[in-house]
Amino acid sequence: MIRKALLYPLFWLLLTLSDPAHAQLSAATLAQVHACRATSSLLLFRGEGFQDTHAVRMKADLAALDTAYRRIADPDETLASAHANLLEQLRRGATFGPREEDVPWRYPQELAKALRDFLIAARTREDASEADALPAKVEYLNVQYLSRAYIGTFEIAREDGGIYVGQDERLLLPAIDQALAPLDDKADPSLARLKTRWSFLKTALADLNSQSNALVSASGRPYAPMVVDRHARSMSTALLAKGD
Repeated sequence: MIRKALLYPLFWLLLTLSDPAHAQLSAATLAQVHACRATSSLLLFRGEGFQDTHAVRMKADLAALDTAYRRIADPDETLASAHANLLEQLRRGATFGPREEDVPWRYPQELAKALRDFLIAARTREDASEADALPAKVEYLNVQYLSRAYIGTFEIAREDGGIYVGQDERLLLPAIDQALAPLDDKADPSLARLKTRWSFLKTALADLNSQSNALVSASGRPYAPMVVDRHARSMSTALLAKGD
């Protein structure tokens, strides 16, 4: 189990660096995806009882983030500072004890801010299309879902509502729908599978209930963080493999 958790992200990383399709995606775009993934892995690690498999996955995600960040040409001071702070917060989060009272009460806000600051700084380094941003949007929604399931409401960058970092499921779900709609799934079976996966994931993410301060889903059903995370990662990986 641990071996699979380690090999899967490393395999994806090698694919990202070697597949010509990914030449269309900038290092800054990939860094945004891996920043969200590392944050999700931390949330799973804490939320699911400090399992080794999640610790290994987080380590692999941090390595992938480091690789993408190092490929960004001449990162400015803002991006470098945001990257350092995000790494500090992620590693810090893994050091707290397993109980809720072991976590400083401001830590969830500090983690959310560190991720937002890095995503915004990385996004300003590129002129990415909406299609390029799709994998990051999926992973960012996954972070929001896992956060509500495990530690509380994730604070988005509401002052930056024009970009995905300032949006929750109410804007991101229709935006992703719109981006996927033109894709010809009849000619490409892999796109048909992608859209099927998105149909399930969209239903789960629509239950996020971000407009409420109560940490309950819109339907009242329990959150399903591990299932949502698995589908979100599979979907973002498929999108990256297509160079979208």
